[in-house]
Amino acid sequence: MRKELRVLLFSSGLFLLAGGLFGPIYAVFVKNIGGDLLTAGGAYSAFAICAGLLVFLISKWEDRYKYQERLVVLGFALRSTGFFGYLLIQTPIDLLIVQIILGIGEAVEAPAYDGLYSKYLDKGKFASEWGDWEAMNYIVTGISAAVGGFLAAVYGFRLLFVVMFVLSMLGLMISALLIVWREYKQSLARYFS
Repeated sequence: MRKELRVLLFSSGLFLLAGGLFGPIYAVFVKNIGGDLLTAGGAYSAFAICAGLLVFLISKWEDRYKYQERLVVLGFALRSTGFFGYLLIQTPIDLLIVQIILGIGEAVEAPAYDGLYSKYLDKGKFASEWGDWEAMNYIVTGISAAVGGFLAAVYGFRLLFVVMFVLSMLGLMISALLIVWREYKQSLARYFS
């Protein structure tokens, strides 16, 4: 497996871990800020619709943008901002704003991530290397659901959100290696051409 693929998997794994910590207990948090099931559904709907519409629009442009590594990092940065935003939420409107920020981050990152991941696949290993991502997705999500429930039950949501933010920042820093390697390869190519 190429090092770029390992970086994509590791950084994505940290974001999956961060987001998965909160997923199963989301509705409990919404109730704590004065919302109800409609608030929880509406805020998640805002995330999904925002992400879906923007993915549709942005992905058309991203096909022509030659620095997809930067888009992955930008998307991760927006998502880290959203995770930090959870610490500031006091009302359902605040939650809606954070969900929209997360949706925008997802829309910027996801198409570029998938494009890069596909670009770095080894020939003849498409199914197994995409399988690596899928397996990681399910395993990390399963582990994070249990850990997130435990952290929120024992220590509260505030610590949970700090852990989510820290994990996302680690993923963001690791994803930045993609830009560093691209710049390094381009400088070598210029030097030796």
